[in-house]
Amino acid sequence: MIVFDRLWETMKTKNMTQYKLIKKYGMSPAQITRLKRNENINSHTINMLCELLDCRVEDIMEYRKDK
Repeated sequence: MIVFDRLWETMKTKNMTQYKLIKKYGMSPAQITRLKRNENINSHTINMLCELLDCRVEDIMEYRKDK
């Protein structure tokens, strides 16, 4: 399972808020909800987050084996 726990840590470090993602960068609230729930998102969203946060993919997501 892919989880986005690291995203929230990286956002805090980079002083990025969910509000900024939605209002300034046009991310939909539904995308934020999917990230919070560790649901599927597309590679465009991953790319956009990496660009905005100036980070690597592994800074926002990781794979954890299902129990």
